[in-house]
Amino acid sequence: MIFRQLFDAASSTYTYLLADANSMEALLIDPVFEQTQRDLSLIRELGLQLKLVVDTHAHADHITAAWLLKQKTGCRIASAAVLNAEHLDLPLHHGDLFGVAGVSLEARATPGHTAGCMSYVLADHSRVFTGDALLIRGCGRSDFQQGSPSTLFHSITEQLFSLPDECEVYPAHDYHGRTRSSIGEERRYNARVGGSANETDFVGYMQAMNLPHPKKMDEAVPANLRSGCPADGRLPPEPDWAEDLLITYAGVPEIGADWLLQHANEVTLLDVRHEGEVIPGELPAPLGAACRIPLDQLRQRLDEIPAGAPVITLCRSGRRSALAATILREQGVERVASLRGGLLPLAHG
Repeated sequence: MIFRQLFDAASSTYTYLLADANSMEALLIDPVFEQTQRDLSLIRELGLQLKLVVDTHAHADHITAAWLLKQKTGCRIASAAVLNAEHLDLPLHHGDLFGVAGVSLEARATPGHTAGCMSYVLADHSRVFTGDALLIRGCGRSDFQQGSPSTLFHSITEQLFSLPDECEVYPAHDYHGRTRSSIGEERRYNARVGGSANETDFVGYMQAMNLPHPKKMDEAVPANLRSGCPADGRLPPEPDWAEDLLITYAGVPEIGADWLLQHANEVTLLDVRHEGEVIPGELPAPLGAACRIPLDQLRQRLDEIPAGAPVITLCRSGRRSALAATILREQGVERVASLRGGLLPLAHG
């Protein structure tokens, strides 16, 4: 199985990519709206097809990317049936088996953090994705969205602690940089529900927490009950100056050689190689002359780059030009991209 754990720093949210190496079908658990481009870039670079997006619950601290990913890929959306969320394709009930070709999950109802929380267990019980029901050495709060500390205690002890000790725990959040745990660890060492804690201990702990509500709660919960669809039903704006523009998983904007050749007279070409690397006549005729600023001098010579037109950075292989494009974006240049693959595709085209 192909497995990736992704992180959104703004909300401390983990998103999980699961895919089968034979079918190349993939699913995402708990994707974040603002990280859609990152997730799609990774899926594209790994050669996967996104077939399913699954949320563990209606999050209060971020907006899901489920609806947006469905618009981009045609994937289906799954979450707990009890949420009655809009745009849902696969309403899940306790005990349901679901997934993609080669990856099978079991849905377990684990309410208590909210009324609609579910955890997802791999068919071989090797991993469980617990949402906010069970965190690493903690658990989700239970003081809003029909939460109940008593219900959460039973969800954890009866549904999650019934899994094998070696089953790996992957939560929806962690605020201290921890990435995974195990059922055995949490059964013994969880600060709220582990060891010899009983229901009275747990409920007393949870009722005494007195936490402020999440800052995005009033925005996030209604949006998540629409599966992340904006209130106006419109896709968010995206850069439209180049139809071939792609953002890599590394976060680099790239453009292809064919697009560059077709739009050569509409862009500024920025060569970031040193003079000694340049071969006279190596650029195809449509490209004309390039502005040349070696990468190690770029930050000091930004004012030499003509303003107005999009900037396409290039080098031999596309590696230095990728950094050049990143530098220009950091300096406020919005229409910039690195030539994908550098000069090599042009030389062999």
